[in-house]
Amino acid sequence: MNDTPVLVLGGTGKTGRRVARQLAERGRTARVATRSGAQRFDWWDKETWAAAVEGVETVYVVDEQGPHAAELLADFVSFATRRGVGRLVFLSARVLEQWAHDEGRFAAERAVRESAAEWTILRPTWFSQNFSEDRLLAPDVAAGEVFLPDGQGVEPFVDAEDIAAVAVAALTEEGHAGELYVLSGPRLMTFAECVDLIAEAAGRKIRPVVVDRETYARHLVSRGYARDFADFMNELFDTIRDGRTAYLSDGVRRALGREPRDFRLYAAETDWDAVSAR
Repeated sequence: MNDTPVLVLGGTGKTGRRVARQLAERGRTARVATRSGAQRFDWWDKETWAAAVEGVETVYVVDEQGPHAAELLADFVSFATRRGVGRLVFLSARVLEQWAHDEGRFAAERAVRESAAEWTILRPTWFSQNFSEDRLLAPDVAAGEVFLPDGQGVEPFVDAEDIAAVAVAALTEEGHAGELYVLSGPRLMTFAECVDLIAEAAGRKIRPVVVDRETYARHLVSRGYARDFADFMNELFDTIRDGRTAYLSDGVRRALGREPRDFRLYAAETDWDAVSAR
């Protein structure tokens, strides 16, 4: 058995902590790296990089996700491969397909593709877990009213457990190098349908509240978000409203040989009382 640790960046996030857990279930050691954990890793503090990659051959990469993400990622990839890292699994996003004309948005993926390491890129759709673990939607779910700027557009929500399972396969098995896995759930759903399933699973009233774009932006600003972020979220919802995300992807099936998990299963397994108590 390979006892070399796998470095998991963003190791306490929605996908990272699941990658770490699933690695442990396979008998592999996950080196969980965060800005404030036992294994420190800070994209903006390159002094933390050496200890994180020491003795590591494989890395699960969640980038800095800010305006300098691609630049920092390119530096890290070069740094890591010079120190023996030979395999990278990078978390990207399927929404990039909606901006195919804008090469700048692909800069982070390009930094991974152009590295000296074997690479696998994951492009998931919206996570099911955004409703329970993300500060954008979870507070609204807890409050019983989920504000949405769209009621009709559909999205094939993907379970973070499936994202992690594909990542772990690519991190620990052969046959995934050079693959781009576009990951979605098994069916198209509106956000309102998701909220209805959550309410059913939680056993309490939770309702979608569909508002216009400006009202939604003001709602986010009232919760402490910057107006630029609110406008960006409206742009993302525009891609859903316009039907540009209304298709399924086969990445889970190609990587794992099985169908992806359904949203109903996610809703049934989630502790909604704990979500409300946060």
